[in-house]
Amino acid sequence: MPRRITRYSGSVATSSEDLLVAESPVEFRLHGVPVAVLMRTPGNDEELGLGFAITEGIVIGPHEVDSVTLIAGSNEGDRYAINLAEGITVDPEQFARNFFTSSSCGVCGKASIDAVRIAARIMKPGPHLDPAVISGLPETMYRSQFEFAESGSTHAAAAFTTSGELVALFEDIGRHNAIDKLVGHLARRNWPLERHIFFVSGRVSFEMVQKAAVAGIPAIGGISGASDLAVELGEELKMTVFGFVRDDSFNVYCGDDRFA
Repeated sequence: MPRRITRYSGSVATSSEDLLVAESPVEFRLHGVPVAVLMRTPGNDEELGLGFAITEGIVIGPHEVDSVTLIAGSNEGDRYAINLAEGITVDPEQFARNFFTSSSCGVCGKASIDAVRIAARIMKPGPHLDPAVISGLPETMYRSQFEFAESGSTHAAAAFTTSGELVALFEDIGRHNAIDKLVGHLARRNWPLERHIFFVSGRVSFEMVQKAAVAGIPAIGGISGASDLAVELGEELKMTVFGFVRDDSFNVYCGDDRFA
């Protein structure tokens, strides 16, 4: 949304207009029970709900979710129901978060630290990764970050083919939300996502690696570096984790056999 601001250049102040990225809460319910309130950029909330259900281990795949629907009468479209497929039953209490999750934090809203490490598969060998393709990911991503170009305040998560073709990209005020929107979008089209590369516009954290692993993604990287716990999880699950992709160089923290 546009807002009048005062911009300083040295000691000179001028009045100007700037665009601010939208941020507001959305609540997801399971069997009528609230399981999370996420601070997100409005839009693609159905994809966000499906991706959240998958990457948080509420369901094991998109086939267990019939739909994500707006709850009638909700204020400004901020409450959604995750409707499970016929025959699927989940206890919502085991996934309920103690409090809302901010746009900058995913793990901090977990109801239990034991829920952080959810079930994720160990990756099969492959696919082969080309260093030249990896080096080109930031530029391709940047050209599609339209919300960032306007506000400078969104994170991006993108899926690429191993040849560097952009499959899909989502932006959000929260980096975890961007990944969940991406997973939710892709999951209805192809599952698991084992022939894709995930790339994010910032650092690679533990929860990002975890979310990618649950979706079957064998490789994830970012513009910035990776945390030690992210790399430990990636190594454990035989994933490729890379970072600091700038110009023609990048770091591979684990899984460099996919470049052989």
